[in-house]
Amino acid sequence: MKKSYSFLCIGLGLFTAYILQYILDLKWQWLYNLQLDEEYKRWSGVFVGIFILFQWILTLTRVSKKLRKHTMLFTRLHKWIGIISPLFFYIHAMEFGYGYLALLSYIFFINMILGTINLDILKSKKEWVFQSWMITHVALSIVITFLAIFHIGIVFYYK
Repeated sequence: MKKSYSFLCIGLGLFTAYILQYILDLKWQWLYNLQLDEEYKRWSGVFVGIFILFQWILTLTRVSKKLRKHTMLFTRLHKWIGIISPLFFYIHAMEFGYGYLALLSYIFFINMILGTINLDILKSKKEWVFQSWMITHVALSIVITFLAIFHIGIVFYYK
């Protein structure tokens, strides 16, 4: 199996597992109980926040002349970390939440799926496909980042 299809299978598998556990209400009770603890929620949220920030390093390697030589390495890391992100999300929250948290969750998973079905999978040489995919992926990433920052602000404001 080609590497790009391995990414696809792993990413879609983890996404499907997250959705199924949510729909079927399957929970590891010990983890769910941890997620009810505010201290755990904050620290697991820090982990998810670091993951989100780390994903932006790829952009830095692409725009910085000094870092450009590391682009291929960070592209691989970006893809691998992106496809396992449902695990990070699961460790932080087994549910989507309500209001802006539901929106954050939906956009997070839409962007994860979009990243999983990346340009290696699409194999299109058309410039408009590349530009549409990239603009959508980056735009959703920006929205996720702002919603995550908003979420952090709300969490610590109502501490």
